[in-house]
This record gives sequence, C-alpha cells and structure tokens, in this order.
Amino acid sequence: MRETWLHTLRAPAPAVAVRLASPEAHAAVQSLAAAPESAVLTTQDLRVYYGSFLAVRDVNLTIVRNRITAIIGPSGCGKSTLLRSFNRMNDLLPSSRTVGRVLLDGQDIYDPSVDPVALRRRVGMVFQKPNPFPKSIYENVAWGARIHGYRGDLDALVEECLRRAALWDEVKDKLDQNGLSLSGGQQQRLCIARVLSVAPEVILMDEPCSSLDPIATLRIEELMRELARDYTIVIVTHNMQQAARVSHYTAMMLMDADRAGELIEYGETNILFTRPRDRRTEDYITGRFG
Repeated sequence: MRETWLHTLRAPAPAVAVRLASPEAHAAVQSLAAAPESAVLTTQDLRVYYGSFLAVRDVNLTIVRNRITAIIGPSGCGKSTLLRSFNRMNDLLPSSRTVGRVLLDGQDIYDPSVDPVALRRRVGMVFQKPNPFPKSIYENVAWGARIHGYRGDLDALVEECLRRAALWDEVKDKLDQNGLSLSGGQQQRLCIARVLSVAPEVILMDEPCSSLDPIATLRIEELMRELARDYTIVIVTHNMQQAARVSHYTAMMLMDADRAGELIEYGETNILFTRPRDRRTEDYITGRFG
C-alpha cells in the first residue's frame, strides 16, 4: 500500500513527520472534515476524582459531531477516565466523583434527573478487550435492542447492524454460533454491532485495536471511517499512527506535577501532528517520551 507523509509547512518547532493511511483513505477522512461542524459533547472545567486523588484536572473540550476524535498521551494520564466520563461509566466505581459539567446536546449528563442507563444508550462504549456475551451472534446484537423495548423487525435490525459493522458476510450463515467462537477482530466488530443496535449518537472506543493483529486493526479503522458518516466517535489510542490515520481531531493529555491528567493541546489532527503548539506534544508524538 502506498503511504502519504505529511510534513510541516511552517512550524515554530521542528517538523514532525506523520505517516498516514493511503491517499484514498486520507481523502475520505478529509472530505468529512470539510462539512459543517457542530458540538455534540462539551466538557466544562471537568474534574474526576478517585477518592481524594484527582485523576483528571479542569478539562475543557468540545467533541465535534460526526467526526472521529482521538485522545492520546502516555499511560496513566487520564485518557480512559476522561473517555468514561462521557457516559458516566466512572459512576460504577464507588470511589469515583465527578466535578464540572459534561454537556450532551446542551444537557448536563451529570444532572440528577439524567438516567445513566438511558444515557449509555445514547453514548455507547466499545472496550479495549472484545467482550461479546456468551450467547449466539444473533443474540449478542439483538440483546440491547430487546431490553430497550425495540418493537420492529428484529431480524432486519440484526442484519443491518452486522452489515454496518462489516461482519454480515462473514457470519450470516452461522448466526446461531456462539459469539465467543469468533476471532478477536470479529468479536470486536460484533461488539460494535451490539452498540449500533440501540442507535447511539456517540460511540466511545477505549483502545479497541490494542489486542488485535494488523489486519484486524485495519478493518476496525476502515469501519470507524465509515461509521463517522452517521455517528460521532471518540477513541483512546496509544498508537500515534492510528490517531493520524483515522481521526479528524486529536486531544493530547499529560500528567501534571500532582499526577493529575490535564489536556495540553487539542485541534485538527493534521495540524496537531505537523505543527503542534506545545513542545511536549511534539516530544510525545516523535517518541522522545511516553
């Protein structure tokens, strides 16, 4: 596959070379970025505590609708904690406490009137390790829709979600087979189909390719680009090349002196990777630390 290299056009700091996907794939990402943009998620002075420990400090961030936003940074800097704050998954930890606001379409998701279960239907999560239920492929996809009271044609819904997850052609003749029998990459796409079955607005992905081989990783990345036409995607990744290939926006996080995660830079991916404003961003992208 041919590769395109982006190099800085003008840079206050030394140039950072970024390897992107093929010209065709990169053009698909950039064509989406040219469309009108609006915020779907906004954080305002967001802090997340585990007990007395401040894990994420004063994050102000806007997630753009129908775009892929990558959150990058070294281990332990609060990336996953920030991601889980977008659908209140941190609430499942008794020691967790969130201060500040997270707005979904203008509504504060931490308002006491918001039902976290209903919120997680609108803001779905795909985890680092594929976690299909010990049920059939069909039931894995149908389960979420069924518990949320779906009354339409369940067979058609399962097929549609598997098609959107680029898995239908591989499993259409074995829908009764246990989802755990699939390969790792297929299991991850099955989990994505399961999320799609409840019609979310936002899909959160916490290092979804970290346990996959390069071919399965490529399939997931291609799928993300397709899904971004209809969904907003936020991905945590340690893979700088992956962030450069698939995302429209990138948020860079680091730990401060108190080991709290802070957002140090955020912007369009092609600019952040080639003309970073913060020297620490450049140092991390080029592998000088992290």
